[in-house]
Order: sequence, then C-alpha cells, then structure tokens
Amino acid sequence: MSEQKKLFIRTYGCQMNVYDSERMSEALGADGYVQTDTPDDADMILLNTCHIREKAAEKVYSELGRFKGLKADKPDLKIGVAGCVAQAEGEEIMRRQPLVDLVVGPQTYHRLPQMMEQVAKGEKALDTDFPEEDKFEHLPVRHGAQKAKRNPSAFLTVQEGCDKFCAFCVVPYTRGAEVSRPADRILREARDLVERGVREITLLGQNVNAYHGAGEGGDWSLARLIWALNDVDGLERIRFTTSHPNDMSDDLIEAHGTCEKLMPYLHLPVQSGSDKILKRMNRSHTAEKYLRLIERIRAARPDILLSGDFIVGFPEEDDQDFEDTMSLIREVNYGQAYSFKYSTRPGTPAAERALVDDAIATDRLHRLQALLTEQQRAIQHGMVGKEVGVLFEKQGRLEGQMVGKSDHLHAVHVAAPNGKPGDLARVRIVDSSTNSLAGELVA
Repeated sequence: MSEQKKLFIRTYGCQMNVYDSERMSEALGADGYVQTDTPDDADMILLNTCHIREKAAEKVYSELGRFKGLKADKPDLKIGVAGCVAQAEGEEIMRRQPLVDLVVGPQTYHRLPQMMEQVAKGEKALDTDFPEEDKFEHLPVRHGAQKAKRNPSAFLTVQEGCDKFCAFCVVPYTRGAEVSRPADRILREARDLVERGVREITLLGQNVNAYHGAGEGGDWSLARLIWALNDVDGLERIRFTTSHPNDMSDDLIEAHGTCEKLMPYLHLPVQSGSDKILKRMNRSHTAEKYLRLIERIRAARPDILLSGDFIVGFPEEDDQDFEDTMSLIREVNYGQAYSFKYSTRPGTPAAERALVDDAIATDRLHRLQALLTEQQRAIQHGMVGKEVGVLFEKQGRLEGQMVGKSDHLHAVHVAAPNGKPGDLARVRIVDSSTNSLAGELVA
C-alpha cells in the first residue's frame, strides 16, 4: 500500500473560504491526500486566499516567501494558491513566486485532481475561468463518515457571486455574477451533513438572500429553502450570511418570526448612514430605507440580534456624513458589527477617487468602534438572567466546562461535566465578559 500524501491548507478570509477549503480537501482526499496541521510535513501546501483586506496580494506573496526553504529541502513539495487572490492575480503569482506549482480560482477548484495530474508531470497548472458547469456537481459526495470528528456546526454554500457592484468591492470581479445552487442539491448536502453529526447549518452566499435556486415548481427564494431545511430531521438550527438590504424579502422577514429553527440573528451590512456616501458606494438603498427595514424585521422577531458592516473614511466622506453613520448606529443598536477604514481595491470604481486624510479616517474608526463596543457589551450584559439555547461545540479550558454558541451567536461557557459536542442545552446566563457569556445548565 502506498504511503498517504499529506495536504496542508491555510484559509484566509470569509466563511465561504472555510467551506471552500473543506471541499478542496475532499476533492484532493479522493486523490489520496489526508490533511495535516503543519506545512513542515506536507506534500502539498494550498493557500486559500481572500482579496477583501488591504494589501491582500502582498500578504500572500510574503507567505509564499516563507516556504522557499521548505521547498528547497523538499523538491517534490507542491505549492498551490486558491481563492480570490488567485483569481485576481492569475499568472502573476507564478511569475513573482516561481515555487508555486498551481493557481486555481474559486469557481474551478473542482478541477484540482486533474490539475494535480498536470503538476505531477512537472508542468505548471493555472485555471481561473468562470466555467458554465456547476463545480459542486463535480465534487465528491459528502457522506456520513468521520461523524465523531465533525464540528456540530457547518457552513453550506447556496449562492455565489454578486451583481451589486458596490464601488469599493472586488467580489464581482473575483467571484463572478450571482449564481444559485439548485434546491435539491442543497437539501441533499444538508442531509449528508446531519448524518455526519451536524446540528446547525449556516447558509452562505456573497448575497445569500438573493438566492433563487431552481426547485420544485420554479425558482425558490431563500425563505422557501429555509422552510424546506426546517423539515430536515436532526437539523436543529439554521442561520444565513451575508445579506444585502435590497434582497430582504417579505417572506424572509416573515420566516424570522415563524420558522422554529431559524435563529434570532441577522447580519445585514449597511456600510454607511449617509445617503450621499451610500450613493457614491452604489449601495442602492438609503439610510431611511434601511432603518424602516430594521423596524419590520424587529416587528417579526423582537429578540433578534443585529450585526452589520461599516466602512469609514470612504472618499468624499465629511464630518456630517460620519455623524449620520453614528446616528444610524445609535438608532439600530447593534449586538455585533465589523468596521473598517476604507482602503483602495485596484480595479474598483472607488479606486481612482481622492482619499480622506488618514488621521481623520483613523479617528473616525476609533470613535465608531467605541460606540459599537459599548452597544455590544450592553446587549451582552442584558442577557444575564435570561435562558437561551446553547449548542455545545467543544470542551472549555476548565475541567467539566463546555463552550458553545447561543441562539444569538454569543460564545457561552457552561459548567457541564457530562456535556459533549453536539448537545443542545437550555442555559441560564449568569455573567458577561468582553467577548463571551457564562451560563449554568437549567435543570
């Protein structure tokens, strides 16, 4: 029997990249690879990259440079770059780092086994196409093996790409146009995940609530897909991310109030509270429209925890624009949020615009983050004394302690000597710290 080949994958960026890394591992697993936790003993190193953050490509080149010594010691070591930086940079990666054997975009990683055959012959392999075939149909079927090793929570990609073309964003160029997977294939994969011990599934998409996959009777909305998943035995929790305000449909809002397994958490980025800046961002919604949407969502599910994204220092943002954003944050009251100082993404419409002074942008970011932190901590403190459901994911650092996620996606530490990953327990919150809650089992 031949010795197993070892694969090391380093994943950057969003949850979709985490999902993609799992699927790439499965695709290469069919070719005899098993995953390892260190690059030092790997036969194949794969960097699954993200292009959202500033200087993303340069960070990838820097990381590749660290593997030069390893490649020199192990000439048969194969190195690949996948994901959005691979899509954006293409052949430039191989030109700047000749040690790279393989470059594959996020829409073509189902071809990895064929590309590895090419690499085994001593050739370079490059594929950054946007193919017409469904990559998911060419990946290995996910079966119920390795049940005990699975995290009870899993990601499941249902939609990819974006047609919104926000002025700051590279996603339409690296992930392509919006495409939705057929409903029956998603349901099949969800059932397979449940067989592997998964009890919570987060549906993923660049604009997940724009989902319009083919299903019985015509295209399904995300709400209809969620209702179908609600009927999957053994699946206890459903979440989805990331959403666009313009695609928050009536049936999806209603589902938040009526679908038992849909959790009371929603990530709904607004980016700015200034109508002037929203227009310059090409967001296609106003601050007022967003606020009225939040009202409707909270009317459907009063206990929902809201999360958002914010960009400060976008070109042409002045003091009043920033104060409009702060005002919106105060009105919404976010339980969680991600905030960034604007940085240029080459090839995007905003890239040619004059930047806000860096010191001003930095000061605004600090003030905005202070407000968001204040809101987050107040909401967490408000959970003390309440009962929540907690899905245990792993053992804690203390003896007899379990760590899991609440209905609202808070990390919760619970004294549960008999608990195990995958248990779903009722917990009373007894304390709140900076980034987590502490709870006790409800008898």
